[in-house]
Amino acid sequence: MQTKPRKILVIAMRYLGDVLLTTPLIRSLRQAYPDAELDMLVYANTTAMLEGNPDINQLITVPSKAKLADHWALFRQLARRYDLAITTQSGDRPFLYSLFAASQRIGVVPAKPNTGWWKRFFLHRWLEFDDQDTHTVLQHLKILALINVPPCFSLVPPQTNDTQALSSLLGNSAYAVLHTHPQWTYKQWTVAGWIEIGHYLHQLGLRLVLSGGAAQEEIDYIANIAQQLPEDTLNLAGQVSLAELTQLLTNATLYIGPDTGITHLAAATGTPVIALYGPTNPVKWSPWPYGFEQPVNPFQKIGSQTVNNVHLLQGEKSCVPCHLEGCDRHQKSRSACLDTLSAERIKATIQLILSK
Repeated sequence: MQTKPRKILVIAMRYLGDVLLTTPLIRSLRQAYPDAELDMLVYANTTAMLEGNPDINQLITVPSKAKLADHWALFRQLARRYDLAITTQSGDRPFLYSLFAASQRIGVVPAKPNTGWWKRFFLHRWLEFDDQDTHTVLQHLKILALINVPPCFSLVPPQTNDTQALSSLLGNSAYAVLHTHPQWTYKQWTVAGWIEIGHYLHQLGLRLVLSGGAAQEEIDYIANIAQQLPEDTLNLAGQVSLAELTQLLTNATLYIGPDTGITHLAAATGTPVIALYGPTNPVKWSPWPYGFEQPVNPFQKIGSQTVNNVHLLQGEKSCVPCHLEGCDRHQKSRSACLDTLSAERIKATIQLILSK
Protein backbone atom coordinates (compact mmCIF):
# COMPACT_ATOMS: atom_id res chain seq x y z
CA MET A 1 0.00 0.00 0.00
CA GLN A 2 1.19 3.52 -0.78
CA THR A 3 0.16 4.91 2.62
CA LYS A 4 -0.03 3.18 5.97
CA PRO A 5 -3.63 2.37 6.94
CA ARG A 6 -4.78 3.99 10.17
CA LYS A 7 -7.80 1.74 10.67
CA ILE A 8 -7.80 -1.94 9.70
CA LEU A 9 -10.57 -4.54 9.91
CA VAL A 10 -9.81 -8.28 9.69
CA ILE A 11 -12.80 -10.52 9.01
CA ALA A 12 -12.62 -14.16 10.17
CA MET A 13 -16.02 -15.83 10.34
CA ARG A 14 -15.57 -19.54 11.01
CA TYR A 15 -14.95 -21.84 13.98
CA LEU A 16 -12.77 -21.41 17.08
CA GLY A 17 -9.74 -23.13 15.58
CA ASP A 18 -9.97 -21.06 12.41
CA VAL A 19 -10.01 -17.87 14.46
CA LEU A 20 -6.88 -18.96 16.34
CA LEU A 21 -5.13 -19.63 13.02
CA THR A 22 -5.68 -15.99 12.00
CA THR A 23 -3.60 -14.69 14.93
CA PRO A 24 -0.27 -14.83 13.01
CA LEU A 25 -1.88 -12.53 10.44
CA ILE A 26 -3.02 -10.18 13.22
CA ARG A 27 0.42 -10.20 14.86
CA SER A 28 2.04 -9.47 11.47
CA LEU A 29 -0.25 -6.48 10.93
CA ARG A 30 0.42 -5.17 14.44
CA GLN A 31 4.17 -5.34 13.91
CA ALA A 32 3.91 -3.64 10.51
CA TYR A 33 1.46 -0.94 11.66
CA PRO A 34 2.04 -0.49 15.42
CA ASP A 35 -0.01 2.71 15.61
CA ALA A 36 -3.02 1.55 13.61
CA GLU A 37 -6.44 0.78 15.05
CA LEU A 38 -6.73 -2.95 14.40
CA ASP A 39 -10.20 -4.47 14.83
CA MET A 40 -11.52 -7.94 14.13
CA LEU A 41 -14.97 -9.10 13.01
CA VAL A 42 -15.87 -12.62 14.16
CA TYR A 43 -18.88 -14.69 15.10
CA ALA A 44 -20.08 -13.99 18.63
CA ASN A 45 -19.47 -17.60 19.72
CA THR A 46 -15.75 -17.47 18.83
CA THR A 47 -14.63 -14.36 20.74
CA ALA A 48 -13.23 -16.43 23.63
CA MET A 49 -10.36 -17.52 21.40
CA LEU A 50 -9.21 -13.88 21.26
CA GLU A 51 -9.54 -13.02 24.95
CA GLY A 52 -6.66 -10.87 26.11
CA ASN A 53 -5.10 -10.69 22.64
CA PRO A 54 -2.75 -7.68 22.84
CA ASP A 55 -2.74 -7.06 19.08
CA ILE A 56 -6.45 -6.27 18.75
CA ASN A 57 -8.08 -2.96 19.63
CA GLN A 58 -11.71 -4.01 19.33
CA LEU A 59 -13.72 -7.17 18.67
CA ILE A 60 -16.84 -6.71 16.56
CA THR A 61 -19.30 -9.58 16.60
CA VAL A 62 -22.32 -10.84 14.71
CA PRO A 63 -24.39 -14.00 15.38
CA SER A 64 -23.44 -16.99 13.24
CA LYS A 65 -27.09 -17.25 12.24
CA ALA A 66 -27.68 -13.53 11.85
CA LYS A 67 -31.09 -12.12 11.07
CA LEU A 68 -31.79 -9.16 8.81
CA ALA A 69 -31.73 -6.78 11.78
CA ASP A 70 -28.29 -8.09 12.80
CA HIS A 71 -26.92 -7.51 9.31
CA TRP A 72 -28.36 -4.03 9.12
CA ALA A 73 -26.95 -3.04 12.51
CA LEU A 74 -23.52 -4.34 11.51
CA PHE A 75 -23.56 -2.54 8.16
CA ARG A 76 -24.31 0.71 9.95
CA GLN A 77 -21.52 0.06 12.44
CA LEU A 78 -18.97 -0.69 9.73
CA ALA A 79 -20.02 1.91 7.15
CA ARG A 80 -16.74 3.07 5.59
CA ARG A 81 -15.08 3.33 8.98
CA TYR A 82 -11.86 1.59 7.90
CA ASP A 83 -9.02 2.32 5.50
CA LEU A 84 -8.36 -1.37 4.87
CA ALA A 85 -10.49 -4.51 5.20
CA ILE A 86 -9.00 -8.00 4.95
CA THR A 87 -11.14 -11.10 4.38
CA THR A 88 -9.59 -14.43 5.32
CA GLN A 89 -12.29 -16.51 3.57
CA SER A 90 -13.72 -16.61 0.07
CA GLY A 91 -17.40 -16.68 1.10
CA ASP A 92 -20.00 -14.09 0.15
CA ARG A 93 -20.84 -12.90 3.66
CA PRO A 94 -17.32 -11.82 4.72
CA PHE A 95 -16.82 -10.19 1.31
CA LEU A 96 -20.00 -8.12 1.59
CA TYR A 97 -19.04 -6.94 5.06
CA SER A 98 -15.65 -5.81 3.71
CA LEU A 99 -17.39 -3.95 0.90
CA PHE A 100 -19.28 -1.84 3.43
CA ALA A 101 -16.34 -1.44 5.79
CA ALA A 102 -13.46 0.00 3.80
CA SER A 103 -12.36 1.85 0.72
CA GLN A 104 -9.44 -0.59 0.23
CA ARG A 105 -10.07 -4.34 0.34
CA ILE A 106 -7.86 -7.43 0.00
CA GLY A 107 -8.64 -11.08 0.55
CA VAL A 108 -9.12 -14.54 -0.89
CA VAL A 109 -11.44 -15.49 -3.75
CA PRO A 110 -12.70 -18.86 -5.00
CA ALA A 111 -10.16 -20.71 -7.12
CA LYS A 112 -12.70 -21.08 -9.96
CA PRO A 113 -12.96 -17.72 -11.77
CA ASN A 114 -16.54 -18.39 -12.89
CA THR A 115 -17.69 -18.43 -9.23
CA GLY A 116 -15.68 -15.46 -7.97
CA TRP A 117 -15.17 -13.06 -10.87
CA TRP A 118 -17.27 -10.32 -9.28
CA LYS A 119 -15.21 -10.45 -6.08
CA ARG A 120 -12.06 -10.04 -8.12
CA PHE A 121 -13.58 -6.90 -9.59
CA PHE A 122 -14.35 -5.30 -6.20
CA LEU A 123 -11.19 -6.38 -4.35
CA HIS A 124 -8.13 -4.22 -4.86
CA ARG A 125 -5.82 -7.22 -4.48
CA TRP A 126 -6.75 -10.86 -4.13
CA LEU A 127 -5.41 -14.38 -3.70
CA GLU A 128 -7.05 -17.59 -4.87
CA PHE A 129 -8.14 -19.90 -2.06
CA ASP A 130 -6.17 -23.15 -1.88
CA ASP A 131 -8.01 -25.88 0.02
CA GLN A 132 -5.50 -28.64 -0.73
CA ASP A 133 -1.85 -27.69 -0.74
CA THR A 134 -1.39 -24.63 1.51
CA HIS A 135 -1.67 -24.62 5.31
CA THR A 136 -4.28 -22.20 6.61
CA VAL A 137 -1.68 -20.13 8.49
CA LEU A 138 0.36 -19.73 5.31
CA GLN A 139 -2.76 -18.92 3.28
CA HIS A 140 -3.47 -16.02 5.63
CA LEU A 141 0.11 -14.78 5.52
CA LYS A 142 0.10 -14.88 1.71
CA ILE A 143 -2.76 -12.37 1.84
CA LEU A 144 -0.43 -9.98 3.65
CA ALA A 145 2.24 -10.50 1.00
CA LEU A 146 -0.14 -8.65 -1.34
CA ILE A 147 0.63 -5.47 0.62
CA ASN A 148 4.24 -6.32 1.48
CA VAL A 149 3.67 -6.99 5.20
CA PRO A 150 6.43 -9.24 6.60
CA PRO A 151 5.08 -12.51 8.05
CA CYS A 152 5.01 -13.47 11.71
CA PHE A 153 4.40 -17.19 12.19
CA SER A 154 3.48 -17.28 15.89
CA LEU A 155 -0.03 -18.10 17.06
CA VAL A 156 -1.34 -15.99 19.95
CA PRO A 157 -3.51 -18.01 22.38
CA PRO A 158 -6.13 -16.37 24.64
CA GLN A 159 -4.75 -14.97 27.88
CA THR A 160 -5.93 -14.44 31.46
CA ASN A 161 -4.27 -13.43 34.70
CA ASP A 162 -6.76 -15.38 36.82
CA THR A 163 -5.12 -18.80 37.27
CA GLN A 164 -5.45 -19.31 41.03
CA ALA A 165 -8.53 -21.53 40.84
CA LEU A 166 -6.89 -24.00 38.44
CA SER A 167 -3.65 -24.03 40.44
CA SER A 168 -5.55 -24.98 43.58
CA LEU A 169 -7.30 -27.85 41.77
CA LEU A 170 -4.12 -29.42 40.43
CA GLY A 171 -1.47 -28.46 42.97
CA ASN A 172 1.93 -29.74 41.94
CA SER A 173 0.63 -32.84 40.16
CA ALA A 174 2.06 -33.79 36.79
CA TYR A 175 -0.90 -34.25 34.47
CA ALA A 176 -1.99 -34.99 30.92
CA VAL A 177 -4.93 -33.29 29.20
CA LEU A 178 -7.27 -35.43 27.10
CA HIS A 179 -9.74 -33.75 24.75
CA THR A 180 -12.02 -36.59 23.73
CA HIS A 181 -14.90 -34.88 21.92
CA PRO A 182 -14.52 -32.97 18.65
CA GLN A 183 -17.49 -31.05 17.28
CA TRP A 184 -18.22 -33.65 14.60
CA THR A 185 -18.53 -37.43 14.98
CA TYR A 186 -16.38 -38.17 11.93
CA LYS A 187 -13.36 -36.76 13.78
CA GLN A 188 -13.89 -38.88 16.93
CA TRP A 189 -11.61 -41.61 18.20
CA THR A 190 -13.18 -44.51 20.17
CA VAL A 191 -14.40 -44.37 23.76
CA ALA A 192 -12.62 -47.65 24.48
CA GLY A 193 -9.40 -46.18 23.15
CA TRP A 194 -9.60 -43.12 25.39
CA ILE A 195 -10.25 -45.28 28.44
CA GLU A 196 -7.26 -47.51 27.68
CA ILE A 197 -4.96 -44.53 27.16
CA GLY A 198 -6.28 -42.85 30.31
CA HIS A 199 -5.40 -45.85 32.47
CA TYR A 200 -2.02 -46.14 30.78
CA LEU A 201 -1.15 -42.50 31.55
CA HIS A 202 -2.29 -43.00 35.14
CA GLN A 203 0.00 -45.99 35.48
CA LEU A 204 2.85 -43.76 34.32
CA GLY A 205 2.15 -41.39 37.21
CA LEU A 206 0.20 -38.69 35.35
CA ARG A 207 -3.09 -37.34 36.63
CA LEU A 208 -5.80 -37.10 33.99
CA VAL A 209 -7.57 -33.86 33.08
CA LEU A 210 -10.50 -33.96 30.66
CA SER A 211 -11.31 -30.83 28.69
CA GLY A 212 -14.47 -30.11 26.74
CA GLY A 213 -17.10 -27.56 25.82
CA ALA A 214 -20.39 -26.65 27.44
CA ALA A 215 -22.78 -28.38 25.00
CA GLN A 216 -24.86 -30.99 26.85
CA GLU A 217 -24.04 -33.75 24.35
CA GLU A 218 -20.33 -33.11 24.89
CA ILE A 219 -20.65 -32.98 28.68
CA ASP A 220 -22.53 -36.31 28.71
CA TYR A 221 -20.00 -37.95 26.37
CA ILE A 222 -17.04 -36.88 28.52
CA ALA A 223 -18.82 -37.79 31.78
CA ASN A 224 -19.28 -41.34 30.48
CA ILE A 225 -15.53 -41.62 29.85
CA ALA A 226 -14.65 -40.01 33.18
CA GLN A 227 -16.69 -42.64 35.05
CA GLN A 228 -14.44 -45.34 33.64
CA LEU A 229 -11.15 -43.63 34.50
CA PRO A 230 -9.23 -43.42 37.83
CA GLU A 231 -11.00 -41.62 40.68
CA ASP A 232 -8.65 -38.63 40.73
CA THR A 233 -9.47 -37.77 37.10
CA LEU A 234 -10.41 -34.08 36.84
CA ASN A 235 -13.32 -33.48 34.46
CA LEU A 236 -13.36 -29.79 33.47
CA ALA A 237 -15.80 -30.07 30.56
CA GLY A 238 -17.81 -26.85 30.33
CA GLN A 239 -16.19 -25.40 33.47
CA VAL A 240 -13.26 -23.30 32.26
CA SER A 241 -12.80 -20.51 29.73
CA LEU A 242 -10.50 -20.90 26.77
CA ALA A 243 -8.03 -18.51 28.40
CA GLU A 244 -8.02 -20.64 31.56
CA LEU A 245 -7.68 -23.77 29.44
CA THR A 246 -4.67 -22.20 27.73
CA GLN A 247 -2.94 -21.88 31.09
CA LEU A 248 -3.87 -25.47 31.91
CA LEU A 249 -2.44 -26.70 28.61
CA THR A 250 0.74 -24.67 29.01
CA ASN A 251 1.61 -26.48 32.24
CA ALA A 252 0.60 -29.98 31.11
CA THR A 253 3.10 -32.79 30.58
CA LEU A 254 1.33 -33.66 27.34
CA TYR A 255 -1.96 -33.29 25.48
CA ILE A 256 -3.88 -35.78 23.33
CA GLY A 257 -6.78 -34.77 21.12
CA PRO A 258 -8.47 -35.14 17.72
CA ASP A 259 -8.73 -32.69 14.83
CA THR A 260 -10.35 -29.82 16.71
CA GLY A 261 -9.75 -26.22 17.74
CA ILE A 262 -8.47 -27.21 21.19
CA THR A 263 -5.73 -29.31 19.59
CA HIS A 264 -4.62 -26.23 17.64
CA LEU A 265 -4.68 -24.30 20.92
CA ALA A 266 -2.61 -26.93 22.72
CA ALA A 267 0.01 -26.85 19.97
CA ALA A 268 0.22 -23.06 20.26
CA THR A 269 1.19 -23.31 23.95
CA GLY A 270 4.33 -25.35 23.25
CA THR A 271 3.10 -28.40 25.18
CA PRO A 272 3.83 -31.79 23.55
CA VAL A 273 0.76 -32.65 21.48
CA ILE A 274 -0.48 -35.97 20.10
CA ALA A 275 -3.00 -35.13 17.38
CA LEU A 276 -5.26 -37.91 16.07
CA TYR A 277 -6.12 -37.31 12.41
CA GLY A 278 -8.27 -39.29 9.99
CA PRO A 279 -10.20 -37.79 7.06
CA THR A 280 -8.71 -34.30 7.45
CA ASN A 281 -5.86 -33.16 5.21
CA PRO A 282 -2.84 -32.39 7.47
CA VAL A 283 -1.28 -30.16 4.83
CA LYS A 284 -4.17 -27.73 5.23
CA TRP A 285 -5.35 -28.27 8.79
CA SER A 286 -2.58 -29.74 10.94
CA PRO A 287 -1.86 -28.01 14.26
CA TRP A 288 0.77 -25.33 13.67
CA PRO A 289 3.88 -26.48 15.59
CA TYR A 290 5.21 -24.18 18.31
CA GLY A 291 8.28 -22.28 17.13
CA PHE A 292 7.84 -23.28 13.47
CA GLU A 293 8.77 -20.17 11.49
CA GLN A 294 9.13 -21.25 7.88
CA PRO A 295 7.00 -20.34 4.84
CA VAL A 296 6.40 -24.02 4.03
CA ASN A 297 3.75 -26.52 5.10
CA PRO A 298 4.86 -28.20 8.34
CA PHE A 299 3.21 -31.55 7.52
CA GLN A 300 2.81 -33.73 4.45
CA LYS A 301 -0.52 -35.17 3.37
CA ILE A 302 0.13 -38.83 4.21
CA GLY A 303 1.79 -40.49 7.17
CA SER A 304 2.35 -40.02 10.89
CA GLN A 305 4.87 -37.24 11.44
CA THR A 306 6.51 -35.16 14.17
CA VAL A 307 7.36 -31.47 13.82
CA ASN A 308 8.61 -29.63 16.92
CA ASN A 309 6.02 -30.24 19.66
CA VAL A 310 3.33 -31.78 17.44
CA HIS A 311 3.15 -35.56 16.95
CA LEU A 312 0.51 -36.15 14.28
CA LEU A 313 -0.83 -39.73 14.23
CA GLN A 314 -2.80 -40.54 11.10
CA GLY A 315 -5.14 -43.44 10.44
CA GLU A 316 -3.68 -46.10 8.16
CA LYS A 317 -6.49 -46.82 5.71
CA SER A 318 -5.58 -46.54 2.02
CA CYS A 319 -8.13 -43.76 1.56
CA VAL A 320 -6.57 -41.45 4.20
CA PRO A 321 -6.91 -38.53 4.03
CA CYS A 322 -10.15 -38.58 2.04
CA HIS A 323 -10.98 -34.92 2.89
CA LEU A 324 -14.59 -36.06 3.38
CA GLU A 325 -16.95 -36.17 6.35
CA GLY A 326 -16.43 -39.76 7.41
CA CYS A 327 -17.14 -43.02 5.63
CA ASP A 328 -20.83 -42.16 5.19
CA ARG A 329 -20.11 -38.60 4.01
CA HIS A 330 -21.88 -36.68 6.75
CA GLN A 331 -20.86 -35.03 10.02
CA LYS A 332 -22.42 -37.71 12.23
CA SER A 333 -20.63 -40.50 10.39
CA ARG A 334 -17.92 -42.66 11.89
CA SER A 335 -14.49 -42.82 10.22
CA ALA A 336 -12.94 -46.28 9.92
CA CYS A 337 -9.45 -44.83 9.84
CA LEU A 338 -9.97 -43.44 13.36
CA ASP A 339 -11.99 -46.39 14.67
CA THR A 340 -9.05 -48.68 13.81
CA LEU A 341 -6.31 -46.36 15.13
CA SER A 342 -4.71 -48.51 17.82
CA ALA A 343 -4.02 -47.41 21.38
CA GLU A 344 -0.59 -49.07 21.03
CA ARG A 345 0.52 -46.45 18.51
CA ILE A 346 -0.46 -43.71 20.93
CA LYS A 347 1.31 -45.44 23.82
CA ALA A 348 4.50 -45.60 21.77
CA THR A 349 4.28 -41.85 21.10
CA ILE A 350 3.65 -41.16 24.79
CA GLN A 351 6.80 -43.11 25.64
CA LEU A 352 8.74 -41.10 23.05
CA ILE A 353 7.57 -37.82 24.57
CA LEU A 354 8.25 -38.85 28.17
CA SER A 355 11.69 -40.19 27.30
CA LYS A 356 12.71 -36.67 26.31
